[in-house]
Amino acid sequence: MVDKGSRETRQTTRIPIELRVEYKKMNTFFSDYTKNISKGGTFIKTDKPLKVGTEFLFKLSIPALSDPIDIRGQVVWTNTETVTQRADVPDRGMGIKFIYDDPDSRRKFESMVERLMKDSLGDLVFDNLVGKRGEQR
Repeated sequence: MVDKGSRETRQTTRIPIELRVEYKKMNTFFSDYTKNISKGGTFIKTDKPLKVGTEFLFKLSIPALSDPIDIRGQVVWTNTETVTQRADVPDRGMGIKFIYDDPDSRRKFESMVERLMKDSLGDLVFDNLVGKRGEQR
């Protein structure tokens, strides 16, 4: 079942990217992968999503960095549907909204995500998809 609350609320462009994420649930450590990322959040592909509303700390491994980044997130929707071959059903997992401690942390992380996007897409495609401002599309 896809539980996306009300309507689509994504405000920033996401790009497909696979990054390793690690987090803890009930004294058990999980290692999963992102399917995409934006400045505002990510989708973690997992068969065992956390409950909607759960805030948690996770480690995001970025290839260009020697150590993973610790970031807080909140589960905003989940998909536990088992039929993932249909076009209208995304992979099983959870949509995460990033939570920042302060504006400076937000700016630093968003800058890093923008660099990831440019590295993945190239400057021209990035500018066409996201725009010069990197804002809503």
